[in-house]
Amino acid sequence: MAEPAPRTPKPRTRWFRFSVWLGGVVFAPFLRLLGSTWRIESEGEDPRASSEPFLAVTWHQGLFGAAYHFRNSGAGIPVSRSRDGDRIDAVLQRLGFGPSPRGSSSRDGPIALRGMIEAARKGQPVGILCDGPRGPARVCKPGALAAGRATGRPIRPIGIAAKPAIRFPSWDRAFLPLPFARVVFVYGPPLPIARDLPEEEFTAALAQLERAIESAQQHAEQLAAL
Repeated sequence: MAEPAPRTPKPRTRWFRFSVWLGGVVFAPFLRLLGSTWRIESEGEDPRASSEPFLAVTWHQGLFGAAYHFRNSGAGIPVSRSRDGDRIDAVLQRLGFGPSPRGSSSRDGPIALRGMIEAARKGQPVGILCDGPRGPARVCKPGALAAGRATGRPIRPIGIAAKPAIRFPSWDRAFLPLPFARVVFVYGPPLPIARDLPEEEFTAALAQLERAIESAQQHAEQLAAL
């Protein structure tokens, strides 16, 4: 049986590019304004407090809280090369994030991984939504661990929770904190990753990373009284 032909990406028309620009112009200031009303609490050492550029990871559901809280950090956030990724990247750039490594776990993954590694080696902070771009929710993909192994940089797990918040019916159950919501960030202890981590230990190390993120997430949810 012949293999199906690869899907042809939709062209980025002039109207589409305008809509991407407009989305960034509108949503980034909206998130800055909304986030300025949140009551943000944190537990643990904020990775931005370190003199070393961070490699931080969290679940996809907390992307709105993370986008506001880590604004103006210059961090590179891996983003899908899809049209939705174009929209997300436009917002991130206007929130003060650095250049986004473009790719995903399902398509162009090696490109995004190389971009993450290059950014980290140049001293740029990197933040990764570990279960993106399409799930399963709260299941860690290998990109962050591979980047940690390639750079020797410890990985900082982060849990994010908020109440009250709008929770969307998406695969990740993403939530947008409402005005004046309590938003909790739990920074787990750094997870050191050896540069010489052998392949036969990679799966166990990935499971350890997933447990670390989930532990921080569950603690954040407890503190937020979810």
